[in-house]
Amino acid sequence: MTTSIAQRLVRSGSLSGADHVMQNSLIESDRDHLIHPVVSWSQHEQRGVTVLESGSGAYLRDMEGNVLLDGFAGLWCVNVGYGHETIVRAAAEQMTRLPYATGYFHFGSEPAIRLAQQLAELAPGDLNHVFFTLGGSDAVDSAMRFIRYYHNVMGRPEKKHVIALDKGYHGSTSTGAGITGLAAFHKNFDVPLGIQHHIPAPYPYRAPDSSPDAVIAASVAALAEKVGELGAENVAAFFCEAVQGSGGVIVPPKGWFAAMRNACREMDILFVADEVITGFGRTGPLFACEHENVVPDFMTVAKGLTSGYSPMGAVLMSTRIYRAIADKTAPGDVVGHGFTYSGHPVSAAVGLEVLRLYLEGGILQNGQKVGAYFEKRLAAMADHPLVGDVRSKGLLAGVELVASKRTKAKFAPELGLSGLLARTGYQNKLIFRAFGDGTVGFAPPLCVSREDVDLLLERFRKTLDDVLAVKEVCNAID
Repeated sequence: MTTSIAQRLVRSGSLSGADHVMQNSLIESDRDHLIHPVVSWSQHEQRGVTVLESGSGAYLRDMEGNVLLDGFAGLWCVNVGYGHETIVRAAAEQMTRLPYATGYFHFGSEPAIRLAQQLAELAPGDLNHVFFTLGGSDAVDSAMRFIRYYHNVMGRPEKKHVIALDKGYHGSTSTGAGITGLAAFHKNFDVPLGIQHHIPAPYPYRAPDSSPDAVIAASVAALAEKVGELGAENVAAFFCEAVQGSGGVIVPPKGWFAAMRNACREMDILFVADEVITGFGRTGPLFACEHENVVPDFMTVAKGLTSGYSPMGAVLMSTRIYRAIADKTAPGDVVGHGFTYSGHPVSAAVGLEVLRLYLEGGILQNGQKVGAYFEKRLAAMADHPLVGDVRSKGLLAGVELVASKRTKAKFAPELGLSGLLARTGYQNKLIFRAFGDGTVGFAPPLCVSREDVDLLLERFRKTLDDVLAVKEVCNAID
């Protein structure tokens, strides 16, 4: 950690009595009033909130004065790092000039128009048309609505079924949660719907044959089988991530993404690339599609679009789809989909400055350079007794912990490994994602230095050593 960041974040001395009172008040208010996403509500009431106070670069400071290395960029999103004054100024200047402009009734604002243009210029192929949302979940929901609309105006109303991957994540709206392939987003929510289907993830570590050709062939065959079962005339689209983020950072073999795109084209199914996590340099290039020169019919983005500084997502739509909707909708009929905050000028101004930092400020280049170093250093963690698999693409990685390297057996759920990992990591001043299955996810900001990576891995290895020293964990090891 650089001296300037240390000076900015580290508070000398212990908390005063007034600080303790304020902290306790916030914890109680949170417990009484604030509903948190994707937690056990009763467990959160017992545990209490961890209040984050400030951030700089790749580091955060909590309300108790602990300075933490954020190995997860907030929620895969603070790609440029914390504390960029130019982003703050861009937001403040836009708020002063025009804090809101509706996109309804043919109105618009300069930042939204300019951001849409830049995204179209940077995106693969003919993804030339942009619909702005508030985040990734409603970007997926919007894509699904546009897909239905497209097939209906094309005279194919029977095309309603959607296929996605087990362990895939596509948000938690009423539509997206069913496309998501994670059980926690289904239980008690009455999804997936009857038109939402899943095929196995391209998961080399858990595959019967982990060779790239075999994994790719298995996925293509599974998609073809599911389409055959449903009837190609009834299937609207296939959704997938280039790397499955929330499913445990599952990295498919090279060639998988292109093979699935080609299969969809052959079966006349729309291909939707969900780049909410992988977009904006997370895996190296600006978009993960670029690894295999894939041009999807739709691409959803969010997170890195504004680096988490302001809520915003987007659906990028191919010219072919856009023209069909525009030309086949009856003259005078509106396309009835929109949000109050679509193209919000402040978020758009933030997005423009974040894009500038990626491309002109050296953030994208740094992410590519340090990402290669991170991948190489992280691979060495495979020698740890707890580690079964290490997988990564740029600054996106998963480390899967197992009770047996020989059989790849997971730890028993009742051991509570996920919570133990998160708590131990925090004690070692490191934030990461501890998935419920014992996988640890990393997505550090793209601004990290090699020294930050060294510190991250030093703290992670100590965390694994500390967890291994817990009697129940040690006894479970084969």
